[in-house]
Amino acid sequence: MPAIEDEGVTTERECDQLLVERVQAGDRQAFDMLVARHQRRLMRLISRILRDQNEAEDVVQEAFIKAYRGLRHFRGDSAFYTWLYRIGINTAKNFLLSQGRRAPLANEAALLSAENGEGEHLRDINTPESMLASKQIAATVNEAMDALPLELRTAIVLREIEGLSYEEISEIMACPIGTVRSRIFRAREAIAARLQPLLDKPVDRRW
Repeated sequence: MPAIEDEGVTTERECDQLLVERVQAGDRQAFDMLVARHQRRLMRLISRILRDQNEAEDVVQEAFIKAYRGLRHFRGDSAFYTWLYRIGINTAKNFLLSQGRRAPLANEAALLSAENGEGEHLRDINTPESMLASKQIAATVNEAMDALPLELRTAIVLREIEGLSYEEISEIMACPIGTVRSRIFRAREAIAARLQPLLDKPVDRRW
């Protein structure tokens, strides 16, 4: 099978589309390449929704199985990864419903994230870099994000952590851009409200 680079393909979307066409023509190895290209990003997204590594791995695997089965219907009207993200998010939502819960425990997930050195920080919240680097701030940001309703949390993760455009998020979440903007605004407001008490006083140096 010729390498993607040998075929004059330059953009991510073009690479994905070529691989999709190969899969549709019966090339299973091409789907393995799609998995390799997107598994890490999808795992990062689903982990933010479920907050449990084992559950996230199961959901990501199921999402790729659904994608493989549905790929014959994919026509390239949207980018492959936005289509895949939509499948992943819907699979995660269905998993939560099947477990009879909406979201994981926020405090436990946030503290675990802080201990692991996680805690991606929102670019639009204007705080000193030194404070953002502290575990206390990281834990608070994660706790605030985990406490958000699922739709708001998904939107803010796609925007601030995955760096997607409003148009891409609109496609993934199957809602108007105005709704996306509203969800992101409300998420930022909620996170800022959680951070404000910490920003108004010195960070606890015991962390």
